[in-house]
Amino acid sequence: MTTPSSPPSSWVEGAAGSGYDADHLPYGVFAGPGESPRVGVRIGNHVLDLTPVAAADMLDTHHLFDEPSLNELLGAGRAVWQSTRTWITGLVTDETERDLVEPHLLPLAEVTMLMPFEVGDYVDFYASLDHATNVGRLFRPDAEALLPNWRWLPVGYHGRGGTVVPSGTDVVRPCGQRKAPTEDAPTYGPSRRLDIEAELGFVVGAGSHLGEPVSTSAFADHVFGVVGLNDWSARDIQAWEYVPLGPFLGKSFATSISVWVTPLDALAATWTDLPGQEPAPLDYLSVAEPAGLAIDLEVELAGEVVSRPPYASMYWSPHQMLAHLTANGASIRPGDLFASGTISGPEREQRGSFLELSWGGKEPFTVAGVERTFLDDGDTVVLRYSAPGTGGGRIAIGEVSGTILPAQGLD
Repeated sequence: MTTPSSPPSSWVEGAAGSGYDADHLPYGVFAGPGESPRVGVRIGNHVLDLTPVAAADMLDTHHLFDEPSLNELLGAGRAVWQSTRTWITGLVTDETERDLVEPHLLPLAEVTMLMPFEVGDYVDFYASLDHATNVGRLFRPDAEALLPNWRWLPVGYHGRGGTVVPSGTDVVRPCGQRKAPTEDAPTYGPSRRLDIEAELGFVVGAGSHLGEPVSTSAFADHVFGVVGLNDWSARDIQAWEYVPLGPFLGKSFATSISVWVTPLDALAATWTDLPGQEPAPLDYLSVAEPAGLAIDLEVELAGEVVSRPPYASMYWSPHQMLAHLTANGASIRPGDLFASGTISGPEREQRGSFLELSWGGKEPFTVAGVERTFLDDGDTVVLRYSAPGTGGGRIAIGEVSGTILPAQGLD
């Protein structure tokens, strides 16, 4: 991928040097009181209402912004994404555009942020070597931690697009069948081992045709950008159901994403080499460019940071995930979402799930002086992401938050 030249800082008050300067410009969908949802871009602590500005500039693509989701823009393709980004960058860095733009800069506190795009298919991968090894040791203590296929292909499963929700949405504790190793038969009830998975999501823009695989080199032609993602997981439900077909009800109840979508071009300074793959991937999974991402995460529970997973440690790249997802000819559409799987590093303080952080509940971690393992009702989890920006500072990829509510429908 080519690295674009660094844009100057924005003239918008509070934007210069922040995580939302002109080198970031993430997209979202917002609405003011009594207004229809439409597309905007974040700059500093404002959202730029693109619809009236594009109309005033007589932009051919102005209709893409007067939509209740990003899907029309996603489907417009890379040339439109890049020309739109160039146009917006000029608006927020060129002082001569100030009179046009300033009336349409809305304080974030005065608008409501909504689901940024309509999710089509949702696929979740399992791309961290450290996470997969830890989970293998926990779930299969008497067998090899990694199954034989893991180093040959990006393992994944199809999730439920209809339960992907925007950051800030409460998460109801799920119910399902659970069976502890010491129990003779399963019981039905609320999950007792509710967990998080700190992940990165990739938002598909341009689609593909059925029967035509997408190569690793075509990644940037099809992926619009990234979101923060929390794949909430009921570990007790998952452990009982996942053999032989994999995750189902233990995962499908909720997946939270950030309300801002960071364009791929904003990550140009973030690409780095993968940590190494052995054996060498098959040809259709080979990548000829830096394909890792130097994105740092923080996992906050009850107001305290408990983990800092590094995305740069991930074994499989997003290019390889997309290539494998479509290797059998499966098509992709604007708004499809695929996720990295839990991001975990080699150290305990880098684990991206409480399953790992507490080692299956056997080694509690401390939050505000209290020993913790899995999530309690009322807990709030916040995931925060940052990455190097093309302006020399760091961009703040949208955070993801959610609060656990008690299980329902048990009376």
